[in-house]
Amino acid sequence: MSTTRRLWLGLAALLIVGFGTLLWMGGEIHRQAPPMPEAVVTADGTTIYTRAEIERGRQVWQSIGGQQLGSIWGHGALVAPDWTADGLHREAVAWLDLRAQSAYAKPYDALGEGDRAKLQAELKPLIRSNTYDANTRRIVVSDERAQAIAQVSAHYRSLFSDDPATHALRETYAMRENTVPDESHRRAIGAFFWWASWATVTHRPDDVVSYTQNWPYEPLVGNTPTSSSFLWTVFSVLFMIAGIGLLGWHYAVWHGKEAPATPPAVDPLRALVPTPSMQATAKYFWLVLALFLVQILLGATTAHYQVEGQQAYGVAISDFLPYSLTRSWHTQLAVLWIAVAWLATGLYIGPAVSGREPKFQRLGVNVLFTCLLIIVVGAFTGQWFAVMQKLGLEHNFWFGHQGWEYTDIGRFWQWFLFIGLLLWLFLVGRALWPALRRKDEMSSIIGLLFLSTVAIGLLFGAGLMWNEHTHISMVEYWRWWVVHLWVEGFFEVFAAAVISFIFVKLGLIRGKTATINVLFATIIFMAGGILGTFHHLYFTGTTTAVIALGASFSALEVVPLALIGLEAYDTWKHGRATPWMQRYRWPILFFLSVSFWNLVGAGLFGFLINTPLALYYMQGLNLTPLHGHTALFGVYGMLGIGLLLFCVRGLKPDAVWNEKLLSGSFWTLNIGLTLMAVLTLLPMGLLQLRAALEHGYWYARSAEFMGKPIFDLLVWMRVPGDTIFSIGAVLVSWFVFRLWVAPKRKAALPAGEAEIT
Repeated sequence: MSTTRRLWLGLAALLIVGFGTLLWMGGEIHRQAPPMPEAVVTADGTTIYTRAEIERGRQVWQSIGGQQLGSIWGHGALVAPDWTADGLHREAVAWLDLRAQSAYAKPYDALGEGDRAKLQAELKPLIRSNTYDANTRRIVVSDERAQAIAQVSAHYRSLFSDDPATHALRETYAMRENTVPDESHRRAIGAFFWWASWATVTHRPDDVVSYTQNWPYEPLVGNTPTSSSFLWTVFSVLFMIAGIGLLGWHYAVWHGKEAPATPPAVDPLRALVPTPSMQATAKYFWLVLALFLVQILLGATTAHYQVEGQQAYGVAISDFLPYSLTRSWHTQLAVLWIAVAWLATGLYIGPAVSGREPKFQRLGVNVLFTCLLIIVVGAFTGQWFAVMQKLGLEHNFWFGHQGWEYTDIGRFWQWFLFIGLLLWLFLVGRALWPALRRKDEMSSIIGLLFLSTVAIGLLFGAGLMWNEHTHISMVEYWRWWVVHLWVEGFFEVFAAAVISFIFVKLGLIRGKTATINVLFATIIFMAGGILGTFHHLYFTGTTTAVIALGASFSALEVVPLALIGLEAYDTWKHGRATPWMQRYRWPILFFLSVSFWNLVGAGLFGFLINTPLALYYMQGLNLTPLHGHTALFGVYGMLGIGLLLFCVRGLKPDAVWNEKLLSGSFWTLNIGLTLMAVLTLLPMGLLQLRAALEHGYWYARSAEFMGKPIFDLLVWMRVPGDTIFSIGAVLVSWFVFRLWVAPKRKAALPAGEAEIT
């Protein structure tokens, strides 16, 4: 049996076992999710909240931005608090104050250390006790707790209104005035926050840990890391070391066994004539750069909200462009422009691979482009109406804001995008089909390219697996299928296959070697990537098995990054293999930067936060966007730009490239991203981590802590990095613009290439 065949069988087995386990655990998560009560009542039967109120509160929360305005269970925006941690702490303090007044006639804070410790010890079993009755489906609370709940509810009703008493807090949280205009909706959002907080502290039946594995850290009520968090953190490190050792052994034994290919004397792709559909992809790349520039502008606006709260240099921007909206658009555009770059590459590569232009292919490319424009404009317009509370809850889920970070466009627009991806799959698939039928050294790479195209087209459908009232634990489960597996998984496979195809077509590596490398890399990546999805779900109302599987396999995601320097060296060698490769210098250099940011952003900063114990304290702190920014843009963004430049080289083969513009863009993008990470996100995250360890998670996200002058300074320190980064985006955009508007053309072809034209 050939090596290629064995690798294909290994990949098939891995995917079957991996996705089978992922689906099986989804069933376990569904069965053991925190219960949704029909009512929350006192011992005498007085109703505090009904299920309808809790459900309505979640709808209200989603309509104002959901995870884009603060967070629930740690996943979301960072300026406003985590509402579950905030609500838990406020309820505990209110309850302790009531008991202190009853026992000592003093506020809790006025008591001595011993008396405070005594009250805490008494409160812990009361607040952690599970009083949910599975028969009546009710949660029963004491009259004393009901009073504490009422105080917290009053606070949220004031906060989400335009009450002057909480104006300063709204400013710190970057919330617009009268965020929720309807009084009944404000009460309902408090009900939802209470239920989500209740799940974080209440013991599971017949267990001594809460539904969220004792997250967040809250010393007042005994929320501390579980033994399984310690245990699986240790094992995850061991798994990572073992994986790196095995990969290093494999590399030492197998790498370089085959003699390197001899590059051709001339550029093989100079003979490629772009077909009409390939030429039609040009507009996609213009859209990529337009979305990129808008995303940067929205990112700057979102960051500035951390300084002025509701204004931008004196303009009351929150009245018409609230923080939750700018952040929604910023995060969605980050995925959209990168995805469009990769989709356009697929449409460009398809006919180039097969040498065939399918009938009506150009029409399909143009129709898909029109659909993308309609989706972006329609979805973003619906979100504006939703956040401004002009849409109504009955229409919000379908046309407004779903509230789930990265997957928060309305369901109608999600379906539209899914249909668009199926159209893309059809267009790329039929262009690749003639090449798939050929049996040569490129067959496996083209097969993997085709399968990754299928996965990209279909896997987005995981975002359609929940409805408006699906349990939040299950929504998080399916949402990370999209964010982790769709964005980080199969796009990665697609990119690896595309880059390998490019190097083979350029004659820099042999097809057989590229096939084995890509299949092996896919197996290694998917070994950690599929079940590594669980590391996003440690504390979202899931089971202990999620921690075990997530910790074990997410650590393996770092393994292929351990030898990233060698991959980078190979990429650099390809770029210097022959003089005519200077034509592809800048795409190659952007591929090289992908290797660097894979190691730093995805590897170092990723592993920093993805073990159970680390994530217990760091989830939702600025160390999370440190990983997010450096991995999402550093890896996928740089790769998108590299693919864009490669395709543009083929679309405008005779245009003279402005090397100074591209050099400036390359270095300013990389330097700007580095400064953004080192000067702001890393120090802010470390300060928050220390605060969380010393006082509890709520404090690290509180207005009291985040309002300190040091954080204003750190936000302003983003300006140099953001400015430099923005210059890089403008330079690459101007470069592409000039290729179509008044481009410079060569007077003659380089020596040795005249015979190709």
